Amino acid sequence: MNQFKGVFLQEEKREYKRAVSIQKCMRVSGKHNDFDEVGKTDFHHTFFEMLGNFSFGDYFKEKAIAYAWELLTGHYHLPSERLWITVYQDDDEAFRIWQDRIGIPEQKIIRLGEQDNFWQMGETGPCGPCSEIHYDRGPEFGPSGLTDDNRRYVEIWNLVFMQYFRNEAGALLPLPAPAIDTGMGMERLTAILQNVSSNYRTDLFKPIVERTAALANVDPQSPEMQVDLNVIADHIRALTFLIADGIMPANDGRGYVLRRLLRRAVKHGKALNFKGNFLDRISSEVVAVMKPFYPELEHNQEFIQKVLGAEEERFNRTLVNGLKIFEELLQSASEKKQPQLSGSDLFRLSDTYGFPLDFARDLAMEKGIGIDFEAFQRELQGQKDRSRLSLQQKRKEVGALKNSERWTSEFRGYDELQLEAKLLAIYVDGNEVQRIGGKQKGILIFDRTPFYAESGGQVGDSGSGKNDAVFFEVIDSKKTPAGAVLHQVLMEKGTLQVKDHAWLEVDRERRRRITVHHTATHMLQAALR
Repeated sequence: MNQFKGVFLQEEKREYKRAVSIQKCMRVSGKHNDFDEVGKTDFHHTFFEMLGNFSFGDYFKEKAIAYAWELLTGHYHLPSERLWITVYQDDDEAFRIWQDRIGIPEQKIIRLGEQDNFWQMGETGPCGPCSEIHYDRGPEFGPSGLTDDNRRYVEIWNLVFMQYFRNEAGALLPLPAPAIDTGMGMERLTAILQNVSSNYRTDLFKPIVERTAALANVDPQSPEMQVDLNVIADHIRALTFLIADGIMPANDGRGYVLRRLLRRAVKHGKALNFKGNFLDRISSEVVAVMKPFYPELEHNQEFIQKVLGAEEERFNRTLVNGLKIFEELLQSASEKKQPQLSGSDLFRLSDTYGFPLDFARDLAMEKGIGIDFEAFQRELQGQKDRSRLSLQQKRKEVGALKNSERWTSEFRGYDELQLEAKLLAIYVDGNEVQRIGGKQKGILIFDRTPFYAESGGQVGDSGSGKNDAVFFEVIDSKKTPAGAVLHQVLMEKGTLQVKDHAWLEVDRERRRRITVHHTATHMLQAALR
């Protein structure tokens, strides 16, 4: 409902008051996250399609409930006796509608608390009580009675009655125009309509599972292989759609979600004895199944496979280096009956071999062992602190020149590579002096300069300077925080004094090569991204 948030709050107007949608969803983190359940249960996914219908100040509870009932029983022909209802514990209005208008027996309408039947997008924003419709799959899946841990009952539709706005203080304020936001999972509905026991046995997943099993040379019906096959089928759907939508592997944000899913899929591929790349080949099955509805998958198929292949190959190299060491750590912890792996060991594994922490966590969880996340974070922070100190030391060396903050230099090097300038200050061994000569090394500050000082990822210029009596080599150029360019020089001839003038000249060919490489680096990075 994110795209309708402004409409719910009446911050924007649309030309319609009702809407229906089928939209792609990713759920891997946050309030409604089922990431750790994916593959282990019949109905949880990272990527799924959500069917929704919305009302913006038009129909409300009574019609939303009536429409849902009509669609499920009148059009999809689900037996009414198999449908159970939950409502928010204080929502007497919804309870009465289900009982009096629809005719649901009282014992099949369950009141639940805020955790189960009060929906909100986040800590703040539009929210309200909800009513869920559950499907009874029959006694072969469990005992009678709707409970959280009973696999017999599957939630198929959630009707959210958007009545309130929760502010930052946690208070519920009535929305000016109550709205409806419902969500029904396409995959769950498909499993029920196709009369199969799991989403992974529907025609949305079955071809992908069977393709994976064929490539791995395993039985797709084997109970021992089910979790691995299911996770791969789920994750390859997510990866294929993410890449088609322009998401690329990265170390943060959405790109990290993609990278984490791929690593997890590769891990389950190893359990099926895949030796090399396999995800790029399985993605073609996702395209075949979904392209009638999402033609962009076929248009981007070659690109999707290239991205998957390159990322999987890179991760396999990481595994070759790090997995053996990780398994030794895991075995040692098991033998010593340690409840968790050492954070410092995991950090060294990550820092030296690129072995991802989240991947280590998943592998450790399978053995019932935790990870010392806090110790890992301390090691990471320590490395950042050391890096920062190193950078500060470099800055300190530049800033250690006494009174250098008095000076600034006008940089003219974009337009001129040689010019005459006035000498403002001389430093030798960090001390300000009045003259320099006789093969001495030092730092010169001029009122203006053509020399580019190291910054922005580009090294400083080198070159030379001279006047009628003096010649010196400019070895490097750096900059003070105040903006003075520090010319690191070696005197070759004569003596320079403060207030002397000199002709400064940048090494043109070196500047040209540096410029070309610096620009090419930006272009390469842009192309790689």
